[in-house]
Amino acid sequence: MTREVLVVSHPRRSVVRESAQRVLEMLVAAGVSPRVLRDEAELLDLSAPNVVTGDTDAAVGAELVLVLGGDGSLLRGAEFARSADIPLLGVNLGHVGFLAEAEPDALEATVEHVVRKEYSVEERMTVDVTVRHRGELIYTGWALNEMSLEKAGRARMLECVLEIDGRPLSRWGCDGVICSTPTGSTAYAFSAGGPVMWPGVESLLVVPISAHALFARPLVLTPTSTVAIEVLPDVPAVLYCDGRRLVDVPELSRVEVVRGRRPVRLAVIRPRPFTDRLVAKFDLPVVGWRGRSGR
Repeated sequence: MTREVLVVSHPRRSVVRESAQRVLEMLVAAGVSPRVLRDEAELLDLSAPNVVTGDTDAAVGAELVLVLGGDGSLLRGAEFARSADIPLLGVNLGHVGFLAEAEPDALEATVEHVVRKEYSVEERMTVDVTVRHRGELIYTGWALNEMSLEKAGRARMLECVLEIDGRPLSRWGCDGVICSTPTGSTAYAFSAGGPVMWPGVESLLVVPISAHALFARPLVLTPTSTVAIEVLPDVPAVLYCDGRRLVDVPELSRVEVVRGRRPVRLAVIRPRPFTDRLVAKFDLPVVGWRGRSGR
């Protein structure tokens, strides 16, 4: 049976092309058949034996999704990996690349690990999102990082009521509300003032965006909690899942967020403490640390 790997690349970065073509050639030489998405093959002028359309089934039948790019590309790759229930592995060719497993200098070594199937798999929690307008279901979606509900225009604040587990908690006039997973705590929620959460923590995080209220602090909830946001008149909203999939949310709508039924599976080549990842990605100062055995 032929082994297949879906290779996802940032389609609008010319610097990615050389790395992507090298990865494709290495996989073919190792007897692994790479798939590439049609739009990326055309924009990057990639040569691959199997070109597929970019629908959600693009990775079905493959053993892994290998992403070359930044976190945006990783989130795109997560859509394919989750749909096919296969692992996702990223090589950071972008900026921060918080979700990526490897950096550019480890590109060839990473491909060799994929060829030899030398990786473990960890599951990352997702959120499921539903939107109802006057009781009618108008949208269902999911996110790996976060769901963000934001005001549709700049002129006026979004008025909404936050509900936790069936009980109202507070009303906010705000720019929006983020509901994040632990994985997403270092993304949009972090920029909005939320706490950093270790990936092993199972919880939901709610962070208001620029709320005009005395009680407008980030909230860490149990993973079984149900978060609901009711959009009040007269300002409509826009809902984003991972900043990629969006839907307009009319006033008098209700947005519900719960723990996702299906996680995203991340391939891990070299397990390392999350603390080390934070230090590396945020360039945190640790000079002077001596550790337990320090003198």
